[in-house]
Amino acid sequence: MSTQAEKARAFQALHQGEPFVIPNPWDAGSARMLEALGFKALATTSGGFAFTLGRLDGEVTLDEVAAHVSALAEATDLPISVDLENGFGAEPEAAARAIERVAEAGAVGGSIEDWDPGESRLYDPVHATERVAAAVEAARRQPFPFTLTARAENHLRGNPDLDDTIARLQAFEAVGADVLYAPWLQTTDEISAVCDAASQPVNVLATPDLSFAEITTAGAQRVSVGSRLAWAGVEAAEAAARGLLAGDLSGLRGSPPLADWFR
Repeated sequence: MSTQAEKARAFQALHQGEPFVIPNPWDAGSARMLEALGFKALATTSGGFAFTLGRLDGEVTLDEVAAHVSALAEATDLPISVDLENGFGAEPEAAARAIERVAEAGAVGGSIEDWDPGESRLYDPVHATERVAAAVEAARRQPFPFTLTARAENHLRGNPDLDDTIARLQAFEAVGADVLYAPWLQTTDEISAVCDAASQPVNVLATPDLSFAEITTAGAQRVSVGSRLAWAGVEAAEAAARGLLAGDLSGLRGSPPLADWFR
């Protein structure tokens, strides 16, 4: 098994090489499957993990996320970055504490966003930047290169103000964010505008309307899938289960090659 520092350096190097996909497992089994299939790094999904607990996205605690990260880090040798939502608190100290907790649990990266779930609003840009700065400071205190991703949530939260999104990401970059992320960009023009305005690597959330080549040609270094891979699995299980209710057993499947994946 690689050490945490080795995983951290490998994750850092991925952002300096060719563009790559970082899939989002929702449990230890899916993490091991993705590793066996050949992916080089993993990112957690807050929505997918919440589903495993029978909850909605945003209803999980930092303690539960840290335990989840520990389980993934024990199951796979790949670098793990963590969806930390807003850092489980509005204040900068909360964002810093979230980084420290998941680093202790085995993660080598994590993201902090500028959405306040309690108030259902975006943090004002100054406060949002202070929160990212605190998270960066916590990342730099780690004994390995923790990769801090800063998220501007405008587009995901129904406010597709590209100029404001870019201004927020530039402010996050200025205080030390390693990767920039504006979820829900929908066109190559939007992706290009964000990437052209940034000096640091940009993560883009995959959309079925764009290919990996289109997204990366527009400038993205990293492409993540959020909870969409988890929902693909859930929808397949739902379809098979609905068939069972109707007496149709054709949706059932034999075991996948678990012995190969989990060796």
